[in-house]
Amino acid sequence: MNISKLLDGVKNISQVYEGVKNKIFKREYVEAIADSRWQICKSCEELDLNGKNCAAPGTQPCCTDCGCSLAYKTRSLAAACPKNKWKELMSEDEEKALFEQLTENETKQRNKSL
Repeated sequence: MNISKLLDGVKNISQVYEGVKNKIFKREYVEAIADSRWQICKSCEELDLNGKNCAAPGTQPCCTDCGCSLAYKTRSLAAACPKNKWKELMSEDEEKALFEQLTENETKQRNKSL
């Protein structure tokens, strides 16, 4: 385990959380963004498919530059590529507010159909 990369991940824990949440609670627009980002990552020299440079073991594929799991980082709308190959789309607060609004709208829609 790479301690310095793990500590960097802890600094960005809210982005990691957003990525995990977005992977579990899939939304079409997030998946489209993640796929677009993954297409860029697949051809990057920093791609680690084996997990040798991942901040957390077993989270490959990851980025050798930052150590982040790409399954989560590509799904965090507030995350950016450390090599500037793709940018964040909104702040962490904006992403949190969007997720809360979408969840509220989905709950209202489900309640209407009951």
